[in-house]
Formats: sequence, C-alpha cells, structure tokens
Amino acid sequence: MRALAAFASLRNPRFARLYAAQATSQVGDALTWVALALLAYELAGADAAVVLGVALTLRVSAFVLLAPWAGVLADRVERRRLLFVTHLGRAATIALMPFVTDVWQVYALTLLLNAFTAFFTPTNQATVPLLVGRAEAGRAFALSSATTELLGIVGPGLAGVLAAWAGGRTLFYVVALAFLLAALLVLTLPRLRANVAGAAAADRWRDVRDGSARLWRDPPVRFALLMELVAAITGALVLTATVVRVKAGLGLGDVEYGWVMAAYGLGATLASLAFGAAGGRAPRPLIILVGALVTAVALLPADAAPLLPLLGLWLLAGAGQNWVNLPTETLLAERTEEHAQGRVYGAHFAWSHLWWAFTYPLASLLSTRFPDSAFLYGGLLALSGLTLITLGLRRGVRLRAAREAPRTQAP
Repeated sequence: MRALAAFASLRNPRFARLYAAQATSQVGDALTWVALALLAYELAGADAAVVLGVALTLRVSAFVLLAPWAGVLADRVERRRLLFVTHLGRAATIALMPFVTDVWQVYALTLLLNAFTAFFTPTNQATVPLLVGRAEAGRAFALSSATTELLGIVGPGLAGVLAAWAGGRTLFYVVALAFLLAALLVLTLPRLRANVAGAAAADRWRDVRDGSARLWRDPPVRFALLMELVAAITGALVLTATVVRVKAGLGLGDVEYGWVMAAYGLGATLASLAFGAAGGRAPRPLIILVGALVTAVALLPADAAPLLPLLGLWLLAGAGQNWVNLPTETLLAERTEEHAQGRVYGAHFAWSHLWWAFTYPLASLLSTRFPDSAFLYGGLLALSGLTLITLGLRRGVRLRAAREAPRTQAP
C-alpha cells in the first residue's frame, strides 16, 4: 500500500486535472521520437542517425536557451493560459510533420516543437507545488515521474503497433491529438497565478539571473544540481552505448535491446513509486547521493555482463537515475518561495539539459575510443565526480536533515 502513496495526491481535484493533462501530453511525447525516427529513416536512410543526432542537439539547445525565460514568464503570467498555449503550439507544430519532404524541415519543426516544450515543462513543474503545496509536492512529482517512465516503456511498443497499422506519418496526427486534448484539459483548471507582486519589464533579465543564482548559492540545491551532472554521465552512456553492447557485444537483436531499455525504464518507475511512498522521511540530499552512487556503480561491470545480469544492472541504473532527478525537483519546491518557483524551475531545466549537452559527446567519445570498456570508464568517471563533489560540498549539505525549511532569498 505504501507503494501507492503517490496516488494520494490525486485526491486534490485541481492537481488531478493538471496530472490528466500532463499524462495525456506525455503519451504524445512517448510517440514523438519513434515517429521522428521513422521519418528520419524515410528521408535519410542510412544517415537517419545523423538526422536524429542533430535533432537532439536542437532539442537541448532550445531548452538551454529558452527555459530560463520560460520560468520568468511563468512567475509573471496566468499559468493556465501559458500551459494551454504551449500544448496548442506543440499540437500545431507536430501536425505539420506529416507534410515534411526534406531534412531541413525536420530540423526547423523540431526546434519549434522543443521551443514550446521549453516553455511548457518549467511552467508545469512550478505549478505542481502551487496546487498541492510544498509538503505534498514530493508525492505529486513522484506520480508524474512514474507516469513518465512507464509511458517511456510502453510508448515505443504502442508507437510500433500504430505505425504498422496506419503508417509512420500517421503517428504525428495521434501525437497532435494528444497535445490538443491536453490543452483542452488544462482549460478545466481554475486561474493559476503565483503570489507575486508585479514587476517591471526591465527586471526580466534580473529575474533570469536570479533563477540561476538561487540554484548555485543554496548549498543543498547546488549539491543536487552537480549530482545531476554525475547522473548525466551515466545516463548518456546508457542511452547511446546500450544498443552497441546488446547487438555487437552480445550478438543479440532488437527484441533483447528493447528488454534492456525497458528494464532501465522499469527501474526508474519503481524508484518513483518508492520515493512517493517514503514521503519526507528521507533526507533529499542523501537520496540524491545514493541515487548517483547506484547508477554509477551499476555501469562498472556492464561491459562484461551477459543479458540477464545486464537487465538487473540497468534496473538499478534506472532507479539510481530517478533518485537523483526526482528528489531534486522536490527539493526545489521545498526550498523556493512561491513567487520565484517559475524562474528557479526554468533555470534548473536549462542547467540540467546543459549537462546532457556535455555528456552526450563524452559518451560518444568513450564508445568510439574504448568500445570494450566504455561503461567501465564512464562509471569510474562518474564515481570520481561524485567523490569530488561530495567532499567539496560536505560542509554545505546537511544529509541528516530530512527536510530543511525554505530559505528566503532576495531576488
């Protein structure tokens, strides 16, 4: 029953409606990259991986450049309207994908799609504690995270069935419909605005800087943000090098690769439910530290692991990855005043994706230079970073405190 504790947040009818809209849009997200992969292969053939690599770079670039501004906007405007516009914008953009005839059009629409996502995600994250309060934000985030991970497991399979039945380009219409339905569900919410006095337009750049400053000057949050860099090292390797390990290293096929990646997603899902069940009993920094340690250690033997042990290792790696990212979202809610949560979540969204912009090339380098020991070197690098960060910040992070009171920080 404790594993179902995260669902208690659905007793809040306003959060239940926000969650329904978010889950619906996440169905669209789960189908999008499968549809893009099929479209890239149709347009570029053997160069489809290059197309997807550029698209992924554009995605991260949009997040890093736009998310801080999105957070500031979320602090200033009525959030229901902003969420509606971002859902509607994504629906309109993805509905244009079936008409694409050239690769540059894929790039342009991908950049536009993720520009809307850069505004949607921090706004949605900042709205969760606004609806449920700081005390219950952990469970609400846990439920959202578990849903995301679960859809990440079943989404590709569902997309494959739909593509086989109706064609790859038809998937984009399904995604557009999901985003449109999410937009309509958002309209059922009451007006949502943070409790903040109006600020002059000239102060927007100051607020953007303040969002990042709050991340770096608060010791527990700074610790969490740097641990996300550690988790990004391992996560980038899992996402880029697993297919090589399964197919070239073990001589297995697409089905087995799907099993391994499903184990990674299942580990993250179970970790989300466990975090929701634990509530506030465990210190956030301690959970983050354990998560980073688990996901790094899980990679060390992966280069030599056969299929069944690899499934178990990726189950642990997914759980560890989640125990870094999910408690960080909760920590931000607990330690940030309501009027600044938008800018803080926006800044965090940008910084956390900047880590991935660094670690994707690192993972590619390790896989290319050390194909038989990439996971070992990646795990050792992650452990080294974890050790340096923990030793360097040990005075500023109180691991014994189950939950610290939010710090009042001048903007």
